[in-house]
Amino acid sequence: MNYLIGLLIILSIILGPSIWVQRTIKKYNSPDDRYAFTGAEFTRKLLDALKLQDVQVESTNLGDHYDPTTKMVRLTEDKMTSKSLTAIVVAAHEVGHAHQHSTSYLPFRLRTLLVKTMAPAQRFGALILMAAPIVTLITKAPGAGIIMLLGGFLTLGMNTIIHLVTLPTEWEASFSRALPMLEKGEILIEGDEVFAREILTAAALTYVAGSLISLINIARWWTILRRGPL
Repeated sequence: MNYLIGLLIILSIILGPSIWVQRTIKKYNSPDDRYAFTGAEFTRKLLDALKLQDVQVESTNLGDHYDPTTKMVRLTEDKMTSKSLTAIVVAAHEVGHAHQHSTSYLPFRLRTLLVKTMAPAQRFGALILMAAPIVTLITKAPGAGIIMLLGGFLTLGMNTIIHLVTLPTEWEASFSRALPMLEKGEILIEGDEVFAREILTAAALTYVAGSLISLINIARWWTILRRGPL
């Protein structure tokens, strides 16, 4: 019974932020005609105001983000075409990242460097973990398997670390860049500021939620490896 309660608590801690983030983003997706411009139009408006005409806007199915490599703000289709509060606030958050890039904001540069450095290694994480018990079985040397096991966990664990390191950058994009743009431009309808802050908090915590979920992936691999090779 205590084990079950402990498990539920752990799952709540890990999955709770992700559920809250998704619920918050979805909550203010309607009405989808609350503002006079779509997420895509508002993104372009903000970029032009910041003299970032070289940054483009496009639709994506991989989640809202700013790509510093291609200088592209990417929004999911529902935010590109929607005029909801969520659409314009998320757009402002992603433009905040573009502004960080243009001003050479150090935490953003470090985050970008870390992602570029670790992305190739992460792709080998699952392969290393899968190979660990097989190598141990063939070589009869537990040490080889342990080394590969540690390597695999470190590789997958980097995803968690990257997401956590990202938090200061996300928070700054939300409350030092996006919110001032919304306030100074008097964009928000009266009464919407408190909800905009909620959405910006959710946007900033997206990567934290992702890092916690990645822990589940590590735990899943650990469970598989404990069973040993079939």
